[in-house]
Amino acid sequence: MSIWWSLHLRRDAASVPLARRLLLGAMETAGVDPDISYDLSVALSEACANAVEYGEDTARGGTAEAYRVTAYLDGEKCRIEVADAGPGFPGTAGNRSRPPARAVPSDAEHGRGLWLIRELADHVHIGNKPGRGGAVVSFDKILKWREDAPLVAV
Repeated sequence: MSIWWSLHLRRDAASVPLARRLLLGAMETAGVDPDISYDLSVALSEACANAVEYGEDTARGGTAEAYRVTAYLDGEKCRIEVADAGPGFPGTAGNRSRPPARAVPSDAEHGRGLWLIRELADHVHIGNKPGRGGAVVSFDKILKWREDAPLVAV
């Protein structure tokens, strides 16, 4: 079983729960374990919130009004990618190297997004889009299936 979808969303706070609900609905319909679905939906929400907050390309005089979310459920793995057209991550220009993880207090209201994504996913890639600019956050998680899953991988 393989499911793939891509969304182009406005850089608006209302797009974050929309992306999350679409992911949760697809995973529930496919029969993914609810705990795995929840972890991925939280990670997706954090990546989308970052794209909404930081995805504007004011450094080059432009404004990015959209960002892209792509999700793949393929066999036993889910991969999600969120890409924006903003300035990208500092210190990672032109490559997909990992920005430094920083310690964030557990009660902090900002700055925990990338840390949460790293905690909730099995593999995380954080970097900048080559050439055009913008940040890319992609993450994978091995799927577990409900016993009654209609679309379980074979």
